[in-house]
Amino acid sequence: MTELIERLQGAIGAAHVLVAAEDQAPYLRDWLGKYHGTAIAVVRPGSTAEVAAVMVACAEARSAVVPQGGHTSLSGGATPDAGGRAVVLSLARMNRIRAVDAIGQTIVVDAGVVLAKVQDAARAAGLLFPLSLGSEGSCTVGGNLAANAGGVAVLRYGVMRELTLGLEVVLPDGRIWDGLRSLRKDNTGYALRDLFIGSEGTLGIITGAVLKLFPQPTARATSFVAVADAAAALALLRLSRAHCGDRLTAFEFLTSATLEMILRQMPDTRLPFAALPGAAVLIELSDIGDESALTVRLETALAEAMANGIASDAVVAQDGTQAKAFWRVREGVSEALVREGKAVKHDIAVPVAEIADFVDVMDAAVRAALPGVRPMVFGHLGDGNLHYNLMRPLDMSEAQFYEHGARITRIVHDEITRRRGSISAEHGIGQLRIAEMPLCKQPLELELMRQLKATLDPHGLMNPGKLLPNV
Repeated sequence: MTELIERLQGAIGAAHVLVAAEDQAPYLRDWLGKYHGTAIAVVRPGSTAEVAAVMVACAEARSAVVPQGGHTSLSGGATPDAGGRAVVLSLARMNRIRAVDAIGQTIVVDAGVVLAKVQDAARAAGLLFPLSLGSEGSCTVGGNLAANAGGVAVLRYGVMRELTLGLEVVLPDGRIWDGLRSLRKDNTGYALRDLFIGSEGTLGIITGAVLKLFPQPTARATSFVAVADAAAALALLRLSRAHCGDRLTAFEFLTSATLEMILRQMPDTRLPFAALPGAAVLIELSDIGDESALTVRLETALAEAMANGIASDAVVAQDGTQAKAFWRVREGVSEALVREGKAVKHDIAVPVAEIADFVDVMDAAVRAALPGVRPMVFGHLGDGNLHYNLMRPLDMSEAQFYEHGARITRIVHDEITRRRGSISAEHGIGQLRIAEMPLCKQPLELELMRQLKATLDPHGLMNPGKLLPNV
């Protein structure tokens, strides 16, 4: 592989071709430390032209390429395997905001731009880029696109696919597709953009994007609401939509067990209720205009919910500090889970109307299969995405618990498939769920996906071992 390394050095500069083990190390393990790999080299191109030159060299050498953005994948989607035959292509140096159009409400960015930087650039123009994730200080646009990221504001603004107008992509053979169009209407054939969003780097390298911007909200209203269970939360969702329409920006659900875990593991968090409820919902509205009017709208909805027995308690944030305290509870889930111990995690989606029934059926099924298992259920109830995490029984070691992991996951995923849901709502398939694809996708779906892969990447060089089984 000496010849390939020399060619890569000539294309992008020796300083940006990492071959020493200590230099490569940060790029060869995933964010959670679950997956480790090896690589011929780690390359850090600084432009689309340099990415194209890398792809030409790798294609001619028949070397696999693993794209990597902010390195925050929760499914091992940006980590090479242990074969040592891949080049890891980091987009970290491609971090330019190319253009902001305040009139057309768009922003053009490199794929390596950190999400928080996009949010800041939009804010500086008096606008909003609404994608918001816990990892927004380190995840990048390219990774967000590759995984079709969601986050807490999907209910109002949609997932990354719905926030994207155009893409720039380097194909596996090094050709550059310039699809950086800012048009909101373009009825001229296949939407090539959508092939690459959610493809997890298996079809090409996304190097740039045109993203939608929105008016910056000038008013927000936030409330924590105590409910009995998921069924009551769904009733509250319906009522909130009726009163608030598309002002409803976030609708986050947490079960009692999840809340109790957060309070135990995160001492700086507090609930605004006198007693721990059966479940809780964090609601946020946003709008242009008067904040007091927005608060009145939310309070009216909550008053009806209380009168109808849908909610048992509700507290509306009186200022930004209290609103942040409410959100600190929701945002504390991930860290609380880490402190609580290893979990068998499931990032799933089902039709919104079925969420309550799913939770009831699933809790009963996993407890029957493994007595003492502790479901920690939370997520974006408004768009049907739940994080259905299972903690070990208290009388069982983590090692013993993981012996049951595959069996428990099969029970969860079988129920998801029966309901025509998704086993990966926002984290991606990566390496983690690749073996599950034949069980959750129809044979024809997988056949069409493989045909697309073979057309765009006939030599199977792009991110092998991810997303598509047996490719």
